[in-house]
Amino acid sequence: MDRRSLLKFGGLAAAGFAAQACAPRTAARPQAAAPSRPPVRLPPVHAAWDRVIRTTIGLRPHRPSGFVLKAGKLDAKTIIHNFGHGGSGMSLSWGTASMACDLALPHGERTAAVMGSGVVGLTSARELQRHGFAVTIYAATVPPDTTSNMSLAGWTPTSGLVDFKSRTAEWDEQFRTAVRIAYRRLQLLTGPKYGITWITNYAPTDNEAAARGGNVLMPDDIANPRVLLQPGEHPFPTKYAIERPEMRIEPSIYLDALTNDFLLWGGKVVIRKFETPQDVASLRENVIINCTGLGSKALFNDPELMPLKGQLTILVPQSEITYSTSGGARAPVTPEAGFIHMMPRSDGIVLGGTSIRDDWSLTINEAERQRIVETHIELFNAMRGRT
Repeated sequence: MDRRSLLKFGGLAAAGFAAQACAPRTAARPQAAAPSRPPVRLPPVHAAWDRVIRTTIGLRPHRPSGFVLKAGKLDAKTIIHNFGHGGSGMSLSWGTASMACDLALPHGERTAAVMGSGVVGLTSARELQRHGFAVTIYAATVPPDTTSNMSLAGWTPTSGLVDFKSRTAEWDEQFRTAVRIAYRRLQLLTGPKYGITWITNYAPTDNEAAARGGNVLMPDDIANPRVLLQPGEHPFPTKYAIERPEMRIEPSIYLDALTNDFLLWGGKVVIRKFETPQDVASLRENVIINCTGLGSKALFNDPELMPLKGQLTILVPQSEITYSTSGGARAPVTPEAGFIHMMPRSDGIVLGGTSIRDDWSLTINEAERQRIVETHIELFNAMRGRT
């Protein structure tokens, strides 16, 4: 499910009225309301086809009922499942990793295996190390060749995560606990080493009530400050724009830093692919955390697990672009097409907005690529005429 579909709009309080002057025998002419704050000045992205440098595909592990976080047995071994985060793995991984580690602590041994080296596997391994475990990561691929490397990646803990009708009260509480842990941990990692920074996000919209919306999944104690910019206060080709702070994660920097931390703490990486549960049971470690993402569908027979195909097109970097955008001047035209997103990174200007359910293909969807790029060209060309 696209994260924008989780917004729940409320009513908007009544605005004040501009005073009108009176003149004899002549009705007062309505005066246009002046912007209440200086207009936001933003350099536009140079969106053009000749600036495209690559397009990437990522198959995000989605489960309609939400991620799996539970302990079980595989023969005599303890196996802890931590997978199915949809498009929210970058946002939630520290939270579910911490909770997975809590499930491992009652085991008497302090040697553990982690299956998978994406962001969920790396954070799970680091949490185990912080609690005294000697950890080996077993993975078929390592950064920069993981699905996590193909993330947009901002703070989006509900992106592609869960279908509303499949939720339970227990899962909701587990999710909110993971959000609180992860949000705090990511804040403490901001800086150049991990490639995490705060930027400002703008969501162009013609819906005046949008800024009053909330996310029913999010904990009440996680701040989500928003400002509704009025006409004349922003450079977008819509009546309004929603301004809010956003945490940005640069995947290539972040995943390399986590890998280096893991190795510096004495961790080991073994390149290995698991075909059957018996392959997993043959590991020498008796505590295993499974972070194989989509691999868990076949390996552990999860019938719910399916890919959400994401596609990103990257433009030449622009150092002056220090803001992100969500949405544009027009809405998506097909159910699988999400609202467009732009995220600036040191490796390029990332354009996204694709979420195709149960599509296992790693082939570029040209129709989606055309939609994403052309809609961003339209958005930023319109901005250029207003700045």
